[in-house]
Amino acid sequence: MLTITQALYDRIVAHAREDHPDEACGVVAGPVGKGRPERFVPMLNAARSPTFYEFDSSDLLKLYREMDDRDEEPVVIYHSHTATEAYPSRTDISYANEPGAHYVLVSTADADDAGPFQFRSFRILDGEVAEEEVRVVDAY
Repeated sequence: MLTITQALYDRIVAHAREDHPDEACGVVAGPVGKGRPERFVPMLNAARSPTFYEFDSSDLLKLYREMDDRDEEPVVIYHSHTATEAYPSRTDISYANEPGAHYVLVSTADADDAGPFQFRSFRILDGEVAEEEVRVVDAY
């Protein structure tokens, strides 16, 4: 189960809506070994695409160095789908290389009246996708 604060949930959703119609992406870092998302890090979608996201390699390197310096790890890796449901695509699954991370997908398809808004979390390990419950709390 992913437990996340309302403030972080709202920031992820706001980022997804701001970047629509392009896919948004980012990370929520937290203390190593705690599994608790704390530090919101919106990233630039280097692909600037409504159907694909890609972290800028230099931004990603900088983020991993920061996390290492702060004894953090990526707890949540998120991105949006702009015209489809919030479920990992084959490409998303192939790029999922953080076995301990929660992969959050936000569908902003509702912005175009294409369907309901969705915020869903998944574990992706060795190409296997498992949806998990999302619990939103006021504070940890």
